Amino acid sequence: MIKLKFNLIYFLVSLFVFIIEVLIATVFSNIFFVRAYLGDVLVVMLLFTLVKSFIIIKNNQNLILGIFLFSCLVEWAQYFHIAEKLGLQPGSIMYIIVGNSFSWIDIVCYAAGCLLLFLFVPKK
Repeated sequence: MIKLKFNLIYFLVSLFVFIIEVLIATVFSNIFFVRAYLGDVLVVMLLFTLVKSFIIIKNNQNLILGIFLFSCLVEWAQYFHIAEKLGLQPGSIMYIIVGNSFSWIDIVCYAAGCLLLFLFVPKK
């Protein structure tokens, strides 16, 4: 059973990471390393803190694994150009969120972000 409970600290961290992601996509978009890699490392952290903002999860390791698998699923869907198949308009927010280009490097970045979470987030 899923228990919902708002956690202000995780929500504020989520907001902070989201702002960094927006800055990466806009202000720092011309810095290749930041745009291509750091954003993908941070997105799994954003997902982690966002889930923890609203849901009580006792086992952080399972959550991290679930986020990694979810990220890989989204990346795999990009291989099949899911955004186009869903009729999303190029440049729209949903098109940008879903993405439309598969990359093994992105999966490596997701793994790196999850590894950082695994190393620095308490087990419980």
